[in-house]
Amino acid sequence: MTEPFFTLHHRDPSCRARTGVLALPHGPAATPVFMPVGTNGTVKALTGDDLEEIGFEIILSNTYHLYLRPGTEVISAAGSLHGFMGWQGNILTDSGGFQVFSLAPFRKIQDEGVIFRSHIDGSCHTLSPEKVVEIQTVLNSDIQMQLDVCSPWETEYKAADKALKITAQWLTRTKYAWEESVRKGYQGKLFSIVQGNFYKDLRKQSAELAVQADTPGIAIGGLSVGEPAGVFTEYLAYTASLLPLEKPRYVMGIGTPRYILSAIEEGIDMFDCVLPTRTGRIGHVFTRQGAIALKKSENRLDFAPIDEECGCKVCRNYSRAYLRHLFKTQEILCSMLSSYHNLYFIHDLVKQARQAISENRFVSFKEAFLQRYTENTRGA
Repeated sequence: MTEPFFTLHHRDPSCRARTGVLALPHGPAATPVFMPVGTNGTVKALTGDDLEEIGFEIILSNTYHLYLRPGTEVISAAGSLHGFMGWQGNILTDSGGFQVFSLAPFRKIQDEGVIFRSHIDGSCHTLSPEKVVEIQTVLNSDIQMQLDVCSPWETEYKAADKALKITAQWLTRTKYAWEESVRKGYQGKLFSIVQGNFYKDLRKQSAELAVQADTPGIAIGGLSVGEPAGVFTEYLAYTASLLPLEKPRYVMGIGTPRYILSAIEEGIDMFDCVLPTRTGRIGHVFTRQGAIALKKSENRLDFAPIDEECGCKVCRNYSRAYLRHLFKTQEILCSMLSSYHNLYFIHDLVKQARQAISENRFVSFKEAFLQRYTENTRGA
C-alpha cells in the first residue's frame, strides 16, 4: 500500500491549527514546517551540516536562479540538486514566477509563457509551464511549484483577473507535463498556486480551479506583497478556508514570528522566507523579548547571550558584546552566527507550535508569545 503524501495527525479544536507529516523522497517532514531559503543552492552563511544540526527536514531553492546559473547541464551532471549541493534532506523549488514578477522591467508575460532578460547578463530567455517542470525535474525537486503570475498589492481588478486566468491556463499545462515526468520515474510532488490578488471573488475562483486540478498540495500565492498586516491576515484566513483539509497548504514568503503564527492558526502547513538569514546578515536577531539590533551601543558591554532562553550553539558560546564587535568590524562570522541563531529561533518556534497544537493550546501559546515579543521589540 502506498503511503499517503500528507497525513493529518491532530487538529486543535480552538482554531484551524493542525499537525501532520509529509511523506517525501528524502524523508518525512513534520508540519507545520518552516523552510529556509537556499536561492542559489545554498542557505546563505550556513552549511548543510548547520541546517541538519538545527533540525530542518526541507529547504527551498529557486528555479529561476539555478536555471540561469549554474544551469541545468551542470546540475544534471551532478545527478540532482541534492548531490550538487551536498544536502540529503528534501528540497522544494519555486517556479521562478515571483522572481520574474519582481523583475517587471525586464519581462513580458504571454499565454505561452514569460519572456525575460537575465538580471546577470541581459540575455533573453523564455520560461513556459512545461519548461519550468522540466527544469525542476532535472533538479529532482521533492516538491515543485507551477509557474504562476503574481500581481502586486493595489493591482486593478482587470489586471488581477487576467493574471488569474493565465495562472489557471498554465496550471493545466503544468500538471500534464508533471504527470508525464512521473510516468518516466520522477517522484517529486506538484503544488498548484492560488492567486486572485486582494479580490475575494477572484480568490474563490482561483481556489476552486486549484482544487479541481487535484495536485498533491496547494499553495497560497500573492500574499505578503506589500499589503497592510490586517489585509494579509484577512485574505490568508479567507483563502485558507476555501482549501480542502486533506491536502497540505503552503503560504509562500512569510518569515516573521507574527505572520508564521497567524498562518499556523489558519491551518497552514508550510511557509518559507529569506528574512531570518537576510536580517541576520545585517545584525538583526530574534529574541523572545523581541528583535534586537546587535550594532546598538547598549550591547558593547553586554556579555549575555542573544537570548537567555535559546538553546542554540551561538547563545551557548557567544555574547552580544562579541557579536556586536564582529558586526562593527564586518567579520563574516557575524553573518554566520546571526543567521544560524535566527533560523534556530524560527525552527524552535514552529516546533513549540506543533507541541502546543498537539496539546490543544495553540491559541494561548500564540497570544502569550506575541504579547511578550511585540511589547518588547526594540532596535530592529
